[in-house]
Amino acid sequence: MIQRIQTIYLFLATLVLLGLYLFPLVNNVNVNGTISNISIQGVYQSLADGQRFFINFIGIKILAAPVALLPTLIIFFYKKRKQQIALGYSAILVIIGYSFWMAQTVKGVVPGGLQVEFANMGIGMFLSSIAIILIILAVRAIKRDEKLVRSADRLR
Repeated sequence: MIQRIQTIYLFLATLVLLGLYLFPLVNNVNVNGTISNISIQGVYQSLADGQRFFINFIGIKILAAPVALLPTLIIFFYKKRKQQIALGYSAILVIIGYSFWMAQTVKGVVPGGLQVEFANMGIGMFLSSIAIILIILAVRAIKRDEKLVRSADRLR
């Protein structure tokens, strides 16, 4: 059962969440009078000589890896489909909580609040949502497999 479509969905969710390390959350926003980019790594100011590191988000950066590897862990529970479904829902809650913490940290960086327009949003803002959608698709596929196994057991 490990070669099923839910494995692909869960692996893609892991890759999408690992993309948080690569892609910025907010581009070209005014922080303390300078144009900055915000990612889970921290705040990078754009200066004439290149980008300079400004604020480090240690907690967010460290916790991103376990949150990203959680969907991969769910793959290995393929023999226990009910537990796999429960872990899928738990992973969704963990990602929502992580996203909320990430958003509050980013908002707290800018004094007076952060006014993000659509043009300033980075790819990283959407990666958590994409991962949640992929996990929901995986849970649906797991339920479909469970239903198939139950129907096969009834026929015996």
